[in-house]
Amino acid sequence: MKAKSTASTKAGFVAILGAPNAGKSTLLNQLIGQKVSIVSPKPQTTRMRIMGVLTEGKIQIAFIDTPGIFAPKRRLDHAMINAAWQSLEGADVVVLLVDAGARRDEKTEAIVAELKNCKQKVVLVLNKVDAIKPQVLLPLTVHLNESGIFTDTFMISALTGEGVEDLKKHLLAQMKKSPWFFPEDQLSDMPSQLLAAEATREQLFLQLQQELPYGATVVPESWETKPDGSAVIRQSIFIARPGHKPIVLGQGGARIKQIGQAARREIERMLDIKAHLFLDVKVDEKWQDRPDFYAMIGLEFTPEK
Repeated sequence: MKAKSTASTKAGFVAILGAPNAGKSTLLNQLIGQKVSIVSPKPQTTRMRIMGVLTEGKIQIAFIDTPGIFAPKRRLDHAMINAAWQSLEGADVVVLLVDAGARRDEKTEAIVAELKNCKQKVVLVLNKVDAIKPQVLLPLTVHLNESGIFTDTFMISALTGEGVEDLKKHLLAQMKKSPWFFPEDQLSDMPSQLLAAEATREQLFLQLQQELPYGATVVPESWETKPDGSAVIRQSIFIARPGHKPIVLGQGGARIKQIGQAARREIERMLDIKAHLFLDVKVDEKWQDRPDFYAMIGLEFTPEK
């Protein structure tokens, strides 16, 4: 199906910025009405710009879920932060999502200062307000609005959906006359192989949590569509140290089996297919320094000086 191109349609791009763990991916999934971005309790779960597409009536919004903005230390950190800031280029609306429970968070303060320098008008969205007392929430709202960069303020719970519909209506109203950028039934610009790899990475973080450091990723290796429509999917889990391999495998391979089963179910749900998932665990201390990895997830690889 081709994207609509009529004078009556409206479309635009909305970039969602915020500190790690503000709930950007959860908000994106709520706005789209379907899961397109992985979620875990670990901060910095999102490593790439993920686009979710919302089409309602004659209006289409392409939401850009960005990596959380923090003080970068590694090459991958720098690439993630650069991707987040680059998402502002061409964005019709910028949303700053703030974890209201974090109060005056230094990371959020730094983002606000940078947005002020950019002279960017922004919609402020306070998240997780269902767990915050009004006497805490109101002073935070006043403090953030003192920056002068916010055109509107919304209070939501991305997890429960409280307030999200009002935010969505506001964003839809901001879109300008334009042909649609994507077909009406498209929910994301991510290839199926990459979505499937992200589903497996989500299970790594969910099931291992504190046991496995951030030095792990999932890379798609092959995708074969069978005559019955099912997909044979092969992926590699890359870890940075040999000592992490037993953690991923578990005793007698029990953990990797659980990760694979849960990831397969999530892939089938997200992509509406029958999947056969095969996982291989590989040790590569330098995976974060491989240009092909950055190219795969759409990040800029910057050679070390």
